Amino acid sequence: MNEYLPRLVDALLQGYLAELPAVMLVGPRACGKTTTAARLAGSVVRLDSDAAAAFRIDADAALAGRPEPVLLDEWQLVPEVLGAVKRAVDTDRRPGRFVITGSARTDVGDRTWPGTGRVVLVNMHPLTVAEQRQQHVEPFIDRASADRLAPTGASPAFDLRDYLGLALRGGFPEPALQLGDATARAWLESYAHQIAMRDARAHGDAPDAARLGRYLEACAINSAGAPHHKTIYDAAGISRQTAVAYDSLLRELMVIDELPAWSSNRAKRLSRTPKRYVIDSGLLGGILRVGTDDVLASGDLIGRFVDTFVVAQLRAEAATSRTRYRLSHLRSADGRHEIDIVAELGGGRIIGIEVKASADVKRPDARHLRWLRDQLGDRFVAGVVLHSGPDIFELDDRILAAPISTLWS
Repeated sequence: MNEYLPRLVDALLQGYLAELPAVMLVGPRACGKTTTAARLAGSVVRLDSDAAAAFRIDADAALAGRPEPVLLDEWQLVPEVLGAVKRAVDTDRRPGRFVITGSARTDVGDRTWPGTGRVVLVNMHPLTVAEQRQQHVEPFIDRASADRLAPTGASPAFDLRDYLGLALRGGFPEPALQLGDATARAWLESYAHQIAMRDARAHGDAPDAARLGRYLEACAINSAGAPHHKTIYDAAGISRQTAVAYDSLLRELMVIDELPAWSSNRAKRLSRTPKRYVIDSGLLGGILRVGTDDVLASGDLIGRFVDTFVVAQLRAEAATSRTRYRLSHLRSADGRHEIDIVAELGGGRIIGIEVKASADVKRPDARHLRWLRDQLGDRFVAGVVLHSGPDIFELDDRILAAPISTLWS
């Protein structure tokens, strides 16, 4: 049996279950939800097995009398179970009764969802590099907000090839931790294929696998970009109506995600177009069927992979961050100013992050961060240019250059 690798959400889940009757853990398929949740469970119900039949017939009776906390795994396959949890919690609100996991966001945003006011949602993402290396560091945004980015000890040197290697491994536990390079690549390509062939068909109307595959690849080619939607669905050769349906499906399966456009009264005339991302940089490689040498041969792909990789680290840390930040991006309507990542803290305070897939960083690389600092004044907490070189150094007032490895070192 493999030793359990601690996850960022462990303490959060334990704390919630000590005070609340039900917690839902939501994340992409195979990101480690069941393994993490099972450690807290008194009994386990796998709703992707024969156990589902009893819950479809009479969910209340099937749920009653099980040792608590009861883990209900893959709830979206038997949505009736949520109604049973609602009724059980309404009857008895003792803490630590249910842990629910799901690989889709089905109905979670619906106002009539039965978990409202009864089930607290926790987002779980593929492994960060810090989790993979068991480096217990304070979340990057928390450190940046407190001016604590300087490393406390010697850190291994990484170059661009090393970062791309980490990005292409990604954060799904099996390929990231257990498989050799060739097998990991095959696993990720198979995951991408199964999205179109199997997982998507389990949600709503069965889509055309070939068309969905083309659309997914068009999304991947544009990962870390802010293209007009028409650019993507034209590239996939599908209609707008079909693309909207596929978009909804891929978000529900947590395969693609967005960084919304940031806005402010102090910085006007900003673009409202979101940036699109594949949820994991390893999965991005699987969809596009590329390796490190393929990416290094394309300047465009280098930037997209490094940006997707960085955002994946920050997205995963958000749930456990002291600053409770939200991620977005910034682009002025005229295209003169663009900032890859904006982390908004409480009180409207801002940390701006530029991602540069190069070791050669100079003062002009901070020009967009300087512009934002001058626009926001005291609301601008810090700016960071993340790069593939080895050093941390100051570029301007409240603006640093730092290695990408600062995210986990």
